[in-house]
Amino acid sequence: MVSQSFFHHDSKKESIEEVLENSLEIEEDLMRTYLITAERVHDDPELKDRLENFAEGNAKRTKQLLDELKKGK
Repeated sequence: MVSQSFFHHDSKKESIEEVLENSLEIEEDLMRTYLITAERVHDDPELKDRLENFAEGNAKRTKQLLDELKKGK
């Protein structure tokens, strides 16, 4: 017979994985949005630079999330 703790652990793992996958999607969407917006900025180099830096931060978090998802599988 399978114990309750096994199901609880499995369910918890799936829920954490779901959170990571949702976070990954959000980070990727934000990264694209920042890059597209930066491409459209022509008259404010500081704003363009900040947007590109935001996108870089999202890229780093995206990689970290992918690494966590790989560890969990």
